[in-house]
Amino acid sequence: MGRSIVLDSADGHRFGAYRADPEESPRGGIVVIQEIFGVNRHIRSVADRFAALGYVAVAPQIFDRHQPDIELGYEGDDVQKGRDIRVAVGFDKPVLDIAAAVTSLKSEGLKVATVGYCYGGALAWLSAARIPSLDAAIGYYGTAAAFKDEAPTCPVMLHYGDLDEMIPSTDGAMLESLYPGVQSFVYPAGHGFNCDLRGSYHKDSAERALGRTMEFIAEHVG
Repeated sequence: MGRSIVLDSADGHRFGAYRADPEESPRGGIVVIQEIFGVNRHIRSVADRFAALGYVAVAPQIFDRHQPDIELGYEGDDVQKGRDIRVAVGFDKPVLDIAAAVTSLKSEGLKVATVGYCYGGALAWLSAARIPSLDAAIGYYGTAAAFKDEAPTCPVMLHYGDLDEMIPSTDGAMLESLYPGVQSFVYPAGHGFNCDLRGSYHKDSAERALGRTMEFIAEHVG
């Protein structure tokens, strides 16, 4: 269903992305923001699923700023490698790559949402604050609270697991109290509960979160 494309950021950086298109005319666009494991098999499958639901999905390879085409697994040395690359790449420049993906979809006349997971969940929050053309943003178990002083300019939905030992599930309620355009949900699951390649995968929570995400996107994107 998907294919590789090349995009250019505002700072002149050229990077790869995975794009999946629906069979029918698209309802809108979704920028899928990776975890610390790159645009790997799981992230491509997420993009494919959004395409099957009627949206053009683009997953920018934000780790291309460190090394092209990085794909990591979920165990052993790959976890630490992903964390190290995240530190090296940071948050500011990846937002430029996400903005390039948003702009590419906007140029096709589509409304666009971002959906990010873990590292990408924090970047989804930043995209809502820093990309004025964005129509909606959804973050899964990310450190959005670390950027609580950056106000979103579009509606935001956040998903957390109450068994998450990395990200406090209370972050969502705190961000809701700060910004009226934010809504959050907590599930009986741990970190990474959406990823069916991880031991922490929790199918019921993942499906409930997806249902809410798609209702939110339908409302704000199409």
